[in-house]
Parts: sequence; structure tokens; C-alpha cells
Amino acid sequence: MTRLSPSVVALGGCLCLLLVLLLVGVVVLYNRLVRLRNQVDASFAQIDVQLQRRHDLIPNLVETVKGYAAHEKTTLDAVISARDAAVAAGRTGPAGRAETENALTQTLGRLVALAEAYPNLKANENFARLQSELANTEDKIAYARQFYNSAVQTYNTAIQSIPANLVAGPAGFRAREFFLAPDDGRGNVQVRF
Repeated sequence: MTRLSPSVVALGGCLCLLLVLLLVGVVVLYNRLVRLRNQVDASFAQIDVQLQRRHDLIPNLVETVKGYAAHEKTTLDAVISARDAAVAAGRTGPAGRAETENALTQTLGRLVALAEAYPNLKANENFARLQSELANTEDKIAYARQFYNSAVQTYNTAIQSIPANLVAGPAGFRAREFFLAPDDGRGNVQVRF
């Protein structure tokens, strides 16, 4: 039986320790990436909750307007169509959702503008309450989008940074899309409540 020299044993021990530390580092990086990915998913779910609330308010708003401005059928139909498209886009990614939601926001702006032409509608308590709820929901949507985009930025930065990118690529972590309004829609929509 051959006996190993102390230097070979020490070298082997150092290599084993280095391998264990490397393995621990990979596990820690992987767990961090999973946590960030889950945060992105959870924040997108919050956007979905607020958008669903918005979609649920719209039919009530349209029905209230119909009572006062039934001859504004084109506007009412456009709002319903935009709402249906936004609901149908629920399974698409952030870019598709943002596009349909932007179209819905534009048609809602036209619907709310009708109140200016119909004083009785503007004075209607139900319409005022629905407008208030819609404005509150719009604020929550804006906050949820901001939180989601922040989570996406943190996640995307993590998977693209060294050394996490060495774990992210082979483990299947892919960059996520931001939830942004199309460039041509920014700043052009004015919804007044």
C-alpha cells in the first residue's frame, strides 16, 4: 500500500473544499434566480387582478351611459369591443396585454368624455361612483405595472450578470418583457374624471 504525501492530501482536501464552495455558490445563485422569477410572476398576477377589476367595471359604466346617451352607439360599441379584446388578450404576454389595454384606455377616454355633453349623466350618482372606482383602479394598475417592471428589471439584470448568467442560461432562465404602452400611445390619452 502506498502512502500519500501530506502535500497531496492537502491539495486533495483543498480541491474538495473548493468544489463544495462552488456547488454551494451555484445553489445560492439558482435559488436567488428562482426567487426573482417568482416575484416577476407574482407582480404580473397583480396587474392581472387590477385589469380584471377594470374589465368588470366597464359594462356597468356602459350601461349607465346607455340610459342617457343611447344614440352614442358607436362609442359604446367601441368600448365593449375594446374591453372584449383586452379580456381575450389575458393569455398573451405583457406586450400584447399592454397594446390591448392601451386601446381600451383610449376608448374609455371617449366614453368618459360623453359626460361633458350630457349634464344629466354627469350628475348621475351611479356614473360618478363608477368613474371614481375606475380612476382608483387606473391608479392601482399604474402602480402594479411599475412594480412589475421593476421586478422584471431586477430579474433581467440578475440573469445577465456574471456569475449568475453562468447558472441562468443552462437552467433555462430567460429574459422577461416589460409591460409598456406603445410609443404612439404615450401621453396622448387624457381621461378626465
